[in-house]
Amino acid sequence: MADADAHSPDRTILTRDATLLKDSVRGAGALAQSMFRTELKKWIKGASSPVSEADIAVNDLLEARLRAATPDYGWLSEESVDDSARLSRRLTWVVDPIDGTRNYLNGHDEWCVSVALVEDASPVLAAVFAPTSDEFFFAARGQGTTLNGRPVRAAGGSALDFSRMAGPKPMVERLNTAGGEIRLHPRIGSLALRLCRVAHGALDAAFAGGNSHDWDLAAADLIVQEADGRMSDLSGDPILYNRREVTHGVLVAAGRDRHASIVAHFRSRPLP
Repeated sequence: MADADAHSPDRTILTRDATLLKDSVRGAGALAQSMFRTELKKWIKGASSPVSEADIAVNDLLEARLRAATPDYGWLSEESVDDSARLSRRLTWVVDPIDGTRNYLNGHDEWCVSVALVEDASPVLAAVFAPTSDEFFFAARGQGTTLNGRPVRAAGGSALDFSRMAGPKPMVERLNTAGGEIRLHPRIGSLALRLCRVAHGALDAAFAGGNSHDWDLAAADLIVQEADGRMSDLSGDPILYNRREVTHGVLVAAGRDRHASIVAHFRSRPLP
């Protein structure tokens, strides 16, 4: 569990914002669940990213609730036009209205609402809610991580059990120094949920391939860190949020000792 930062926002403000965050994310999850497995308008943005009217409705709900209550905070969401004013704000909401949109649109259960409050470059509050499995992860800097109100911790140790690891197989295979076929944990289509699975020990480690974004990562990052895990790039450097560039490279999350072992492996055998 991280120590509280002396320069963090006032505890009273964070307590207020924690309640606001929990209530807003629960409401957003309920809205998303009400639209799940219904006929939705959907389209493609960018090269290949699916989006639907549910993503937009959930984004609108979160923006209305969070921004109305905290008008001085910045806003960064996958489904909002980026406003560079966020770069000058000490506190910024980082939002993925529906993480795992492909799963959501295909009627699969593994999707979630993911929201973090970032102070400068680091998350200080985080909530990830998976309504279909009724899993509500919450973390506050220096206060630990809970799943449905109960404290959770990442799995200890440094051994590598590939069946308890998730992420792109070519990446994980680089840890397989013994050779031979490996079998990974089944794919988890929501990146935020994949990472959160580390926080309560369902997974030993999880990888994010390149091209993930702030909104995919920020909430899960704090949830893992506060569960006595670590999440970083493969060199061990922390992930910085609410910068002009919001795209990230390959990342790994694991319990503290296992994370150190994985990072040491990639430092001695860097990616090409």
